[in-house]
Amino acid sequence: MLQRRLDEEGLSYEVINAGVSGDTSAGGLRRLDWALEGDVRILIVALGGNDALRGLPVEDLRSNLSTIIGRAQDRQIRVILAGMEAPPNYGPVYARSFHQVFPDLARQYKVAFLPFLLQGVAGVALLNQPDGIHPTVDGARMVADNIWGVLQPMVKRS
Repeated sequence: MLQRRLDEEGLSYEVINAGVSGDTSAGGLRRLDWALEGDVRILIVALGGNDALRGLPVEDLRSNLSTIIGRAQDRQIRVILAGMEAPPNYGPVYARSFHQVFPDLARQYKVAFLPFLLQGVAGVALLNQPDGIHPTVDGARMVADNIWGVLQPMVKRS
């Protein structure tokens, strides 16, 4: 969906989806060298949902995302950090500390920031598959809209 928008705008970028369904921020970090191969100009970091679903330590998420962002910036790659929220079943302390990782890192590394990747999609039954977690095609369009709002100004400036 993002590729289609870039093409429609006449922007010469190629979108590579390096995501793996069900993976955590640690898995994203393990794939980072592969994901940064070639002429990568912008990296969209949309990790953490599975960390939250598994109740993994927030400091591990922070460390993994910090390493990913830092290594991308070391290669002069611009970064968009997409925030995620933890489900309430791990309690308010976990949810707050999980939430805070994303704006903290965005400020620390001065990266483009999308506060919540699933804004307008999470919790909306018609926009999610029966598992209540993964977006439908219409939900995925909304997620692409959310990303596009941050990505478009970055690619227009280039």
